[in-house]
Amino acid sequence: MKYMLLIYNNSGALEALPEDELQAVFADVDRLMNELQESGEWVGGAGLAAPTQAKLVRVRDGVVATTDGPYAESKEQFAGYSIVDVESEERAVEIAAAWPDARYWTMEVRAVMGTSGDVM
Repeated sequence: MKYMLLIYNNSGALEALPEDELQAVFADVDRLMNELQESGEWVGGAGLAAPTQAKLVRVRDGVVATTDGPYAESKEQFAGYSIVDVESEERAVEIAAAWPDARYWTMEVRAVMGTSGDVM
């Protein structure tokens, strides 16, 4: 089953980490991604541009309105995602818990739906 691991963090707090701690976070991500590639569980993923580079799009009564980011009132922002193909939701949660962002902020685990609406 495929799961998307949504990565949330606080870019200001991330940038404020001491350099050695920041490098350790990146090293942990690299190590985890390599392990998932070797196990065949890695499907893909990417980081996202800063929220300040995002656009919010709404259509109300046929009128398109766009707003420059960031928008969320929360200090945590959606920062990236990973997709894994694992045997169970428990394994997806285990991987999310190993992600460094889970130690500092939040990881969200969601099953990926196929075009038929079934969980992939």
